[in-house]
Amino acid sequence: MVQDKEVNHNIVYLTHVVVVVLVAMATDLSLMGFTWPELWLQFQTPYNMMKPRTQTPPVVFLKTHKTGSSTVQNLLFRMGERDRATFAFPHHSYQFSYPEKYGAVILHSPYSQKVQHNMRLDVEQLKQVMPENAVYITILREPLRTFESVFSYYTSTVPSALSLFLESPDAFWDPKEPGNCLGRNPMSFDLGIDSQQWNTTWRTDLSLLEETFQLVMIAEHFDESLILLGSLLDLNMEELAYVRLNTRSLQDVTHLDDDTKDQISAWNTLDVLLYDFFLQIFLEKVEKYGLERLNSEVALLRATTNRIRRKCVARSGVYPEELEDLVRPWQTDTVTILGYQIQKNLTKPEQAFCTRLVLPELQYHAHLYFQVLHVPWKPTKNKECFGLPPMIPMQLCSVKSLCGEETSCQTL
Repeated sequence: MVQDKEVNHNIVYLTHVVVVVLVAMATDLSLMGFTWPELWLQFQTPYNMMKPRTQTPPVVFLKTHKTGSSTVQNLLFRMGERDRATFAFPHHSYQFSYPEKYGAVILHSPYSQKVQHNMRLDVEQLKQVMPENAVYITILREPLRTFESVFSYYTSTVPSALSLFLESPDAFWDPKEPGNCLGRNPMSFDLGIDSQQWNTTWRTDLSLLEETFQLVMIAEHFDESLILLGSLLDLNMEELAYVRLNTRSLQDVTHLDDDTKDQISAWNTLDVLLYDFFLQIFLEKVEKYGLERLNSEVALLRATTNRIRRKCVARSGVYPEELEDLVRPWQTDTVTILGYQIQKNLTKPEQAFCTRLVLPELQYHAHLYFQVLHVPWKPTKNKECFGLPPMIPMQLCSVKSLCGEETSCQTL
């Protein structure tokens, strides 16, 4: 819980960058023989997820790399799917022209309520496709752990040893190489500001970001951030429940000694400034919300989350070779990403909810892509394909899988 205004440097398991836009959608489910009222009658859960509620506003979530953003994205995916929101999708991709800045012309969905996919932020371009009442959210993480995590994922163009890279980073890092975009100040890069050096536009850029984002979540205060998010979007404790997604095996996490921390800080000065700036703003929001109230609600959130995890999760920290395709996270060449196995003997509504709770980003993306656009999602770079039925017990595979091929079905 938040106790004071000191920075908490505890390690938190986190992930990568995305923008999410959510808008109310009228997806035609007649293809599967269901209407929305019929569907929701069958999708009652024991967690009171379907209580009457007001429509959430359009949401933009800038998903930043290795900051816990995949966990937040899953929560917003579930919220958007429940609200029948329209998601903004890049064309047959997981990223909006990344690492180039976002451009309004690349949006596949013509009008969206939820944007949650990888992009480099361009505020003015994004506002061209979002309504004026859109809520902008992102998340930042303590820069030392962020860089260590980023480095472990993206070592194809640099030495595999972090210590070796930090001895002479300029010898390995070429900012003109697109693959090196996250090699220095990755959070600043994702937020669309100059990630190489301090310049005269930095103060203006920070002011623009402060004006744009109603909430910048802080990974080291993740549960507290969720309470503020819930207040902003009118979400209850069950809707804020989560499991940490896209977590690495502990053997892939590099221990940082004091010298390494100093080297990372010196190499990522702008990210340190960015994080400190928004940490202070976050702590001011906490003070305004009320520390006693916040701590009480955090305790309730943790109790609710633990109850739902016990109901849903049979095993956590499961290695990919032990997981079914549906719930197996995408793997890099440099680290092992762990996942979850859900409990057996769940009812169909419980299975539907629990599967979504642990569903990796790429599989959930493919599912929602089909829901929104009614066309199969055919990845241009990724080899994996998944056929995920929307809700229950609709057999999407009778129409064709999300990869455009007949396949066996798993009912959520």
